Amino acid sequence: MGGFVPYCDPRRIVKVAKKEMAMPTTRSSAIDLAYRPETYFWAHDKKITLSSDIKGAERKALYERLVEADETELASTLIQEPTLSRNDRESIGRIHPRFMGGEYLPDRLGEEVEIARITIASTTQDVTCVYAKRGKNRIYYRVVDEYGGDTLNNPCRTSSKPLTLKQLTDFFIGAWDLIACLDANFEYENYPREEVHDFIVDASSSFYAEFGELIHERIDSWLDERRAALGLDEEETKKD
Repeated sequence: MGGFVPYCDPRRIVKVAKKEMAMPTTRSSAIDLAYRPETYFWAHDKKITLSSDIKGAERKALYERLVEADETELASTLIQEPTLSRNDRESIGRIHPRFMGGEYLPDRLGEEVEIARITIASTTQDVTCVYAKRGKNRIYYRVVDEYGGDTLNNPCRTSSKPLTLKQLTDFFIGAWDLIACLDANFEYENYPREEVHDFIVDASSSFYAEFGELIHERIDSWLDERRAALGLDEEETKKD
């Protein structure tokens, strides 16, 4: 898997060797990296359905908008079908490719729950997630994609208690190389900061409130490094 660039092609398909790029962590931050939830399984145990149970990116976003608008009846109807049938999945994909996003994630097994997801603005709005499952003495994690694991590297780990926010993010980004994906899409466009951030449609977690903020902060740190190495900020300063 060392030479694979994650599938993320809104502009182009880039077939290049994967660059060795660690996700930067240099920016100072008020984010609580040591935060860890008490459990991932309270909603499952109480038979409460969360928005993260909905596979599809578009359907999840619609559900969250309905809840915010207090459209509880419509929201309740939507969340009753977190996973679409094959026929329904194919039907909505014909409306627009972005409606396929998330619908092709693998099913959760047994008591597995989704604890984090990242959705990107690729043609099919691809979604990558972290699933967690309770064992006898440990918690078992796996990062999953919509391509049978083809975009992943070392996607499994365990822990004796829930991960800290930093541990979760490091595991997620270590298994699915977001930085390589962003670099493949923006290296020929001089890494425009706003466009790079907009490429992340959703970075969210039902258990880590600051997960999305941390992802964007790390992207900013990486952009700082890349733009400085290329002298891009200096060029913009001269133009001003």
